[in-house]
Amino acid sequence: MSLDLSPRPGAASTSAMVAAQTRMELRLLARNGEQLLITLVIPLLLLVAGTRSGRVVDLGAGRPIDIVTPGVLGLAVLSTSFTSVAIATGFERRYGVLKRLGASPLPRWGLLAGKSAAVVVVELVQLLVLACVALLLGWDPAGGVAPWAWLVLLAVLGTAAFGSLGLLIAGTLRAEATLAVANLVYVLLLVGGGLLVPLSRYPDGAQGLLALLPSGALGEGMRSAFEGGTVDLLPLAVLAAWAAVGTALTARTFRWE
Repeated sequence: MSLDLSPRPGAASTSAMVAAQTRMELRLLARNGEQLLITLVIPLLLLVAGTRSGRVVDLGAGRPIDIVTPGVLGLAVLSTSFTSVAIATGFERRYGVLKRLGASPLPRWGLLAGKSAAVVVVELVQLLVLACVALLLGWDPAGGVAPWAWLVLLAVLGTAAFGSLGLLIAGTLRAEATLAVANLVYVLLLVGGGLLVPLSRYPDGAQGLLALLPSGALGEGMRSAFEGGTVDLLPLAVLAAWAAVGTALTARTFRWE
């Protein structure tokens, strides 16, 4: 019996290339201490601080941990799908990585699919870790199974909205500007974007505007899901609208080099 050892030139299957790209994206994230700080350490610190935040910030009626935890879950989606994606993609574009990958057998949609798959994996780990820590700290979500189904839907819409905005910034600005803008937006939305603090605790004039931001919609949606077991149409519509607009603008303006 003879073995055929002749070379077989040609690209791997598209699925294999996308899987390889996903693994590479995950390895790059694991080596980046700054991104790990944003995606996991800061949300964990805020979650632990949430057990005492009622003494510092007026969160309204209810236990602080029950109010803060849904917002921290939303923050995890923001940190990974927006901040991490924007910064990583911006520097990949600056150093010519995107240009080279765009000329490789991996189709451009495959590159985006690999990035998206890596984001989903990271978010699953984030949400699992944060939810387990919150439960250990005394979090008592209401509504049975329904809130977790809403969590999945909100995470998908939030990832689409923030991910498209992250790619919009990374594909139009220089890498240094992307870094500055992504971190600035992260801090602004963390502090005053309606993620951690319920919209009802903001001034009346600001509540309507914050409800139309993707951060406010995600935060309110998460709190509604885990407090009442359901989510109003407005947060879902706001996130879907941001995702549609962000995707359309990114498709028109994204530059690979």
